[in-house]
Amino acid sequence: MYYSFGSAILSIYYSYLMLRYAEGWRTLPTTEVEPDWLPQTSISVLIPARNEAEYIEQGLRSILSQNYPQHLYEIILIDDHSTDDTAAVATAIGAQRVRVLSLEKILQTIDYKHFTNNSFKKLGIKNAIAQAKGELIVCTDADCVAQPDWLRFMAYCYEQKQAKFIAAPVNFYEETSVFERFQSLDFVGMMGITGAGIHRRFMNMCNGANLAYPKTVFEEVGGFEGIDHIASGDDMLLMQKIAARYPNDVYCLKHPKATIFTHAKSTWESFISQRVRWASKSSVYPERWVTFDLAMVFFFCCNIVLSLLLSPWIGIHCFVVQLLIKSVIDYFFLKNLAQYFERKDLMRVFLPSQLLHILYIMVVGIKSNLVKEYEWKGRKVK
Repeated sequence: MYYSFGSAILSIYYSYLMLRYAEGWRTLPTTEVEPDWLPQTSISVLIPARNEAEYIEQGLRSILSQNYPQHLYEIILIDDHSTDDTAAVATAIGAQRVRVLSLEKILQTIDYKHFTNNSFKKLGIKNAIAQAKGELIVCTDADCVAQPDWLRFMAYCYEQKQAKFIAAPVNFYEETSVFERFQSLDFVGMMGITGAGIHRRFMNMCNGANLAYPKTVFEEVGGFEGIDHIASGDDMLLMQKIAARYPNDVYCLKHPKATIFTHAKSTWESFISQRVRWASKSSVYPERWVTFDLAMVFFFCCNIVLSLLLSPWIGIHCFVVQLLIKSVIDYFFLKNLAQYFERKDLMRVFLPSQLLHILYIMVVGIKSNLVKEYEWKGRKVK
């Protein structure tokens, strides 16, 4: 009886949460830029990179060919102790339009012992912002590809909406397996959750591969001060710092052409490692409702699996009902998002994705609370 009651509460809350996301995404206006609009904002594009020689050329070329006045933007690549040819490739491609900052050289000018592995990326971004000439800081990752109007959309949101923080969509592409398509479908859903939360002012989430904020606002909130000891967090933790100061000036850029593309993880191990890294900072989110909602989704997924393992009839009954509730709600939510981002093909893997989603939520939720140290690109962080 008590188990059934708890299962019902979790099912109701999950349903409420997903319906809230669906409503928030549906009412979030698509950002439209007038064809004759002329941008005035100077932009500094920051790209932290560590051993990304394989992808950096394609990414830089996509940014160098933006439909944006060349005199109004610069690119700063922050080389974080790469052991491959990342810096050399960037320098050769960018010529005079790409500045390469060496984090190794930056560390030679400061008291190194005060910094841990957790601080390196934020330290690099902080120094790049200090040297940035642009009024608007736009961040992406070294393994990403931008669409031609990307910076135009960012500048429009900044100028027309007076946004103090802009979160924009990130999606995967060029999938080669069911597992990678599952990640793409899952990520499409995360974009919907991101947009809904920001639009309805109940949750501030973003992805570091596609965001922007004014340089003055970064300095005003003290940059990464207070969060520089936490691995990652240069995106969501900074976003929530800015949102605390400007709760009504955080903006979600909704448009397929503003999407940044990257590749899904090819192996289960690399995928779990990525998600554990993301989840590890959830316990320190200033916005406690974000942590609560993530926890409720985790418990709901765990409850589905536990119901399957229980006997006799009550466990199987709960399992069937909960799985059906999750599948129906998720299907319509994801179908709408896949259609919006012109990826209706991803719905072909919806059924296996449901099972993989439940499994990975459980594994990541448990592992992120048990494992306090993990490896990222050959570096141990915690």
